[in-house]
Amino acid sequence: MVASAPAYRASDGAAYDRFLGRWSRRLAGPFIDFARLPPYGPVLDVGCGTGSLAAMLTARAPERTIVGADLSPSYLEQARRNAPNGLYTAADAGRLALRDMAFAASLAQLVLNFVPDPAVAVAEMRRVTRLGGTVAASVWDFRGGLVYQRLFWDTAACIDEGAARARDRLFATPLATADGLVRLWTEAGLTEVVTEPITIRMDYESFEDYWQPLLGGQGPVGVYVTGLDDSRRALVRERVRLAYLAGGGDGVRSMAATAWAVRGIVG
Repeated sequence: MVASAPAYRASDGAAYDRFLGRWSRRLAGPFIDFARLPPYGPVLDVGCGTGSLAAMLTARAPERTIVGADLSPSYLEQARRNAPNGLYTAADAGRLALRDMAFAASLAQLVLNFVPDPAVAVAEMRRVTRLGGTVAASVWDFRGGLVYQRLFWDTAACIDEGAARARDRLFATPLATADGLVRLWTEAGLTEVVTEPITIRMDYESFEDYWQPLLGGQGPVGVYVTGLDDSRRALVRERVRLAYLAGGGDGVRSMAATAWAVRGIVG
């Protein structure tokens, strides 16, 4: 069993879109390229969130059936708005109420490190995928490849032990590494396992464009920020602002964001 990071707060689909949805949409295209999907057949999007991956899958292959599964009613509601051609179901990644071998491929974007038991989730993805089908996932490289998170957590950790503990729990998950993903896929019995980094850019118009989405309370960052009292939040905001500025004026910043991606074949 591979240990996972703390659970993800998923209470507001619109807030998630402002916080991370704009970047998960940017990641979806290169992740689909990496996955090398079979040319035909339905695709399952596990932990579909607000529909970033489903929307890109539909745009590329309108004839495909795309099924999105997520536990958050608010995220599913937002997914239906963002990618209305998909079919959506409320489901736990570890207990998919779906037929064996129903899909040509099963994908999971930016979710596996937030499920209670990722090994069980991957086993479920394998179960519902046909022989010869593809099982693929992507996870942010929290340790070394996600600048916007390192900027925040490393700055906050210098002034608050709570931030240091939250950072360490998040960054310590082995699924944020290529080796951890390969091990998980191999132990699930998948074959032809391949992993690659995928890098996008997160483009912010200003510090407020960076900071305000954190106040929506989504994910570990949102939980931490909204849980602070007013004075501590103001202090963290000011120190993070200085880190964002890095000696320059306020304005546009383009931050690299790398995800580890893994794929395998059901044999």
